[in-house]
Amino acid sequence: MRVNITKTLRKRRSIAVVLISLIIVLFQALSVSAPEHATENQTTSDTVLGVETTQAKEALDNLVVKGRAPKTDYARSKFGDGWAEINGCDLRNIMLKRAMTTVQLAEDDCKVLSGAMADPYTAKTITFQRGELTSDDVQIDHVVALSDAWQKGAQGLSEQRRIEFANDPLNLLAVDGDANQQKGDSDAASWLPPNKGFRCQYVARQIAVKQKYSLWVTDAEKASMQRILNGCGEQVLPIET
Repeated sequence: MRVNITKTLRKRRSIAVVLISLIIVLFQALSVSAPEHATENQTTSDTVLGVETTQAKEALDNLVVKGRAPKTDYARSKFGDGWAEINGCDLRNIMLKRAMTTVQLAEDDCKVLSGAMADPYTAKTITFQRGELTSDDVQIDHVVALSDAWQKGAQGLSEQRRIEFANDPLNLLAVDGDANQQKGDSDAASWLPPNKGFRCQYVARQIAVKQKYSLWVTDAEKASMQRILNGCGEQVLPIET
C-alpha cells in the first residue's frame, strides 16, 4: 500500500514539474517585447517593415529650390477626370474608410454612409454622415495641392504621371472640410494646419510627395518647412504601402 502511495506521489510530482515548466516557457514567450516599429523620430538608417526611412530634413535639403512657374493652362482635368477607382470603389470612399472608425457602408461595400474621424488638421472629432448637405464636412485633401504642383514642376510630368499624383494615397488625407477650404492651393509658406501637433507630419508628407514626383519648393516654402522641422526631432518621411 505504501508503495502504491509513493508511486502516486512521484507521478503527481512529475506532472506538477512538467506543468510548471510549461507555464514558465509560456510566460517567457509572452514577456518578449514585439519588435518596435519605426516612429516619426527615427533616424535615416531605421526601417519600417523592411523599408528604409529617410529624415525629412535631409530630403528637404535635396529638393530643388526655384520660383513658381506661371499658372498658365492649369486645370483640374490636367490631373485626370475625378477620382480613380480600385476594385470598383472610388478613391474618395477608400480614403474615408481608411480614416474613420465605426464605419457604415452602403450595400455596394464602397460608399461610406457614416463614421467617426479624428481630424488631423484641427484635432477635433468629426461625426460624418453622408448626405447632400453633410458629405462635404469631410473632404479629401491633396496635401500638395494640384495647382501648387502645377506651378512647381508638374507641368513637365506626363499626363499619366499627373493622374498618379492626384490619386496617390501618399498625397491624400481625409480632413475637416472647412480647414481644407481655408488651405486652398496654399503651400507651407502660406498655410499650416491649425493643429500644431500635426505640423511635423504634415510638412514631412509634403516633402515626401515633392521628392517622389520631382517637384520643387520656393525659398519661402523651404524656410517655413525648416522652421517646423527644427522643432520635430528626427522626423522621418511617411511611407505608404
